[in-house]
Amino acid sequence: MARVKICGITNLEDALFAIECGADALGFVFYSKSPRYVTPQVANNIVSKLPPFVAPIALFVDASNEQVNDVISGSSRWVIQFHGNEQPEECASYGVSYIKALRMKPDLNLTTEFERFSSAVAILLDAYKAGVPGGTGETFDWERIPRTSDKPIILAGGLTPENITQAVMQVSPYAVDVSGGVEETKGKKDFIKVKDFIFKAKSWSKQ
Repeated sequence: MARVKICGITNLEDALFAIECGADALGFVFYSKSPRYVTPQVANNIVSKLPPFVAPIALFVDASNEQVNDVISGSSRWVIQFHGNEQPEECASYGVSYIKALRMKPDLNLTTEFERFSSAVAILLDAYKAGVPGGTGETFDWERIPRTSDKPIILAGGLTPENITQAVMQVSPYAVDVSGGVEETKGKKDFIKVKDFIFKAKSWSKQ
């Protein structure tokens, strides 16, 4: 059964509904160019109201040390997701569990990247689109994903309630990550889509 991360959370109502539907993690975007950007203050206020056993994930794109620390200093619960060109040493320097996102460029060598980011708790695989660090709304060729890996794999990129069953059946990822695929408008979740997505993601398990 795949775990589910609902990303692009901007308000408490969406956060609590996603958790009620079974979300295992919530993603908060600290990339100012994103329409789903939230301030550290808003995000930490939401995190302070979350029930236990739900992981808040702080998403950064080539952020400064000050920007990262401004967020994670507000709660001991944060896990960091690095979505830019961050190096392994930088990712590990905060003393916080981290996820490294890899954009699936045609020439990307996953074996090499998995070895480089061996200190990550998981690797997130996302679609590649030039100039767009994430949230492309596009899928990539899932056949490129290794069938066996020592590192938990989080599948992202263009997932929706319509394709999530096929995704978990084909890839059997540790977790799936969705943002735009369950939105009403950018930054506001569609409750019907959220519920449908989580139900389908967790309904199929490898026999």
